[in-house]
Amino acid sequence: MNIRIILILSIFFLFNACNGKVPGADARKIPPNAKDRIKKNIEEGRGFTLMGSANKTNSGNFDFASSNELWRASLDTLEFMPLALANYSGGIIVTDWYSDGSSENEAVKISIRFLTNEIRSDALVVKVFYKNCSMQNNCKISDRSNELSNELTKKILTKAAVYEQDTRDKKKNPKYKNEALRTDQ
Repeated sequence: MNIRIILILSIFFLFNACNGKVPGADARKIPPNAKDRIKKNIEEGRGFTLMGSANKTNSGNFDFASSNELWRASLDTLEFMPLALANYSGGIIVTDWYSDGSSENEAVKISIRFLTNEIRSDALVVKVFYKNCSMQNNCKISDRSNELSNELTKKILTKAAVYEQDTRDKKKNPKYKNEALRTDQ
């Protein structure tokens, strides 16, 4: 008797669960080609790829910071200052407060924000902040980004242009290409 009740309840739940509405069962909405189905599922957020899509040429590939001439030139220019923040993906470098020791009450802090990876005059926003402390806890911070920021921008862009030219020369040099091939193997 118990087996019959369990069997009837099981059949009842099976028929009730199906009720003709299986998700994704409408053949008119499903592309017949497997690649199209995969693409549609990924676009709708119902799938994933392990190694990235083969069709995408540059999507998802990140350059290392060392291959960006503007980034390298900025770090080389500010190498004498301690860094508080250097975030390549965020495109910002912020130094810590720095004093050369000539004046105990004054310090400088530099912030560089990258607007583009291209080496051009509007690629960077350089801000220079001065801190002047008359007493231990009485400090005044002011933004003096005019002259020094222009000089820093020129120096960074000049170094970046030199680095970019060096990279181009290395790519054109057949000796460098042969050495790169040997190291890859």
